[in-house]
Amino acid sequence: IFYLFISQDEQIGFLVVLFMFIVVGNSIVLAAIALSKERRRSRMNYFIMHLAVADLLNGPLNVLIDLISKITIYWYAGDVLCRFIQFTRAAVIYASTFMLVALSIDRLDAVARPMNFSGSWLRAKALIGTAWASSLLFATPQLFLFHEKIHLGGPHCFIDLSEPWQWQIYISVIALIIFVIPAIIICICYVVIVMIIWRSSRLLKPSDSQKSFRSFKSKDEESCSSSRGVIPQAKIRTIKMTFLIVLVFIICWSPYFIFNLCSVYGYVDWSLPSTIKISTFIQSMAPLNSAANPIIYGIFSTRICRYVPFIF
Repeated sequence: IFYLFISQDEQIGFLVVLFMFIVVGNSIVLAAIALSKERRRSRMNYFIMHLAVADLLNGPLNVLIDLISKITIYWYAGDVLCRFIQFTRAAVIYASTFMLVALSIDRLDAVARPMNFSGSWLRAKALIGTAWASSLLFATPQLFLFHEKIHLGGPHCFIDLSEPWQWQIYISVIALIIFVIPAIIICICYVVIVMIIWRSSRLLKPSDSQKSFRSFKSKDEESCSSSRGVIPQAKIRTIKMTFLIVLVFIICWSPYFIFNLCSVYGYVDWSLPSTIKISTFIQSMAPLNSAANPIIYGIFSTRICRYVPFIF
């Protein structure tokens, strides 16, 4: 790991590839959903669409900006754009995280109340609206914290916090909002989902007499009993997909926040040459989940794969 990003060219090359994966992958997902006839009646597609939009915006607003800053070194866009771009960058990261929380809550609702169709759609729209609104709200401080300043012979766009305790508060709050609290909510959702599925499977485990009687049941009776207790395989599949998306999110972001928290609390030795390289590698890992999500959609959703030939 220490020697993954030795040169500037390697860092730039990695960011170019990452940018292409994010933009192309999420554009394909959005195009596939737009072509799908089920987009209006599938809550899962509705959530994936908004998550893909947030991930797509992460490409130009975060990866591309990082790429440009590595090439130009200095900031030439002025103070107003400095504040606005940092605001939009933060908003997109918040949105991507909050969409995962909303998606997990919706999957819990789908398992807990499978027959509540109209109420579930209203809840889904409320969750998405809350996710976007919260993202803009929590990103607002960036408008006041970031500014353009001459540093090391040229203009830079950054936060100028003079005291270590200020950095500790800033990084701790960001870690709580983007990672810790969402991860706790998501974990609670999946613990409850697993409990519901486990309880349903136990209650509906057929005895010998039930097995012999099942052959005489009509299709209507079977579908009725399914709607009362059995979790459909398609729903289990979407739960697995959501769980994998969340797992990738945790894998990509946990090193970022662990390293930055250790840094601001004085547990990182910046005098070591390897520290800069480790830092660069960890910072580059964070946006990887935006590139990985379209691949996960493709693995679990045959509908998305079905429309890919029509896109090209």
